[in-house]
Amino acid sequence: MKTLARVRGHLLAGEFDYSQHAFRRAVERDISEQEIREAGAGVVIVEEYPEDKYGPTWLVLGFTRSGRPLHIQVSIADSPQVRIVTLYEPSEEAWDDHTRRK
Repeated sequence: MKTLARVRGHLLAGEFDYSQHAFRRAVERDISEQEIREAGAGVVIVEEYPEDKYGPTWLVLGFTRSGRPLHIQVSIADSPQVRIVTLYEPSEEAWDDHTRRK
């Protein structure tokens, strides 16, 4: 399984691919690859899903250079890249400080 440092490195380097769902969400939510790379450089783990249907995943939080918060759910299986399962900008109504569900 990947470490947090490896996930950060993959995201920063653009070494990721999208699930079909994540690709649609990125387009709908206007989240660019550059923003994923920027946010990915300093992500922290918000939630862990060891029994996810996609295999073990983490929900991570990072910020773009402009300060936009992004939640990115990533597979942590050993692979040459990181697979993005979904991604979105956390809402203030659902998240406290982007890290705790309300």
